[in-house]
Amino acid sequence: MRIRRNQFHIFLVIILVLLALTSCSNAEAPKAASKDSSQTTVVDYMGRSVEVPKKINRIACLYAYTGHVVTMLGEGKKIVAVNNGLKRDTLLGEINPAIKDALVPNTSDKINIEELANAAPDVIFIQESLAKNDGEVRKLEELKIPYLVVNFNSIKEQQQSIAMIGKAIGRSDRAEKFNEFYKEVITQVSAKVKDIPEKNRVRVYHSVMEATRTDTKDSLPAEWMKVAGAVNVSAGENLKIIENKYFANLEQILLWDSDVILVNEDGVADYILNSKPWQSLKAVKNKKVYQMPNGVSRWGHPGGLETPLAILWTAKTLYPDRFKDTDMTEVTAKFYKDFFDYNPAPEMIEKILSGKDMRTPK
Repeated sequence: MRIRRNQFHIFLVIILVLLALTSCSNAEAPKAASKDSSQTTVVDYMGRSVEVPKKINRIACLYAYTGHVVTMLGEGKKIVAVNNGLKRDTLLGEINPAIKDALVPNTSDKINIEELANAAPDVIFIQESLAKNDGEVRKLEELKIPYLVVNFNSIKEQQQSIAMIGKAIGRSDRAEKFNEFYKEVITQVSAKVKDIPEKNRVRVYHSVMEATRTDTKDSLPAEWMKVAGAVNVSAGENLKIIENKYFANLEQILLWDSDVILVNEDGVADYILNSKPWQSLKAVKNKKVYQMPNGVSRWGHPGGLETPLAILWTAKTLYPDRFKDTDMTEVTAKFYKDFFDYNPAPEMIEKILSGKDMRTPK
């Protein structure tokens, strides 16, 4: 049966319309895919799902720890704004000169939003305490630049923070490498101290910056010290809270009378050793008051990056016979080469391990 000419024309028009619609549909698909592929979804410490650009060229580190991590992940040159404390870390400044030129748009938990806008970051890292300040959060939201909240109170949370920062700036590979090293140190140290009976473990008082500031039970230092085989005398005790920091009074410290005192702030060990009220402590009498090392950050500090090194150094300091095969000079040199692409000179390694003169005064 033959198709009449007008019927054929109608049929042809329908075919052409269908082809045109299909073509438009296919043309729009890549545009949508391109938009999705330009963003990465990152979940921060507070459980916020944040869209950040996949291509990050400028980074604001308003929490000092995040500047240490970004530098360790190989993207330090992209830091354009920092917390003022980062500029005091002398080794960090030597490894990453961008820190010296970065703007300082925040002091403590206050943001100079104009200065931050001038830095024009693609992503901003902030501390939890700042994120809980409604006024400061409103400033950040008005800026319409993605920000991620970073915090940690345990080994697991610290590893998660490194993985999160790595994902945000496209360096998950290096973040995973660091976390694998972290886990290996824990495994090695745990194996060497696990058979020490609780009653024979070294009792330690840990001074955090100020002589009487110390650790609570649910804190990163309390956990890493336990891994190192130490009994942390302040963990679980009643402490005084001042501006979210925990302090013991001297009477408590004298009653604890720990075997060893560890400090992570330059000058505090000398103060304790030479201060009359501390002289009755066995750690002072036995000269077992030790300044912890200080590299890119203060080892063992609640906000320090080099926690795995703090674990290893502390375990060797407390139980030297069990760690005869651990050379902290070699470990330190390898760590900064592997994770910061930096070869410290012997004099620098010695300075790092002494913990002396590694931060400029305020």
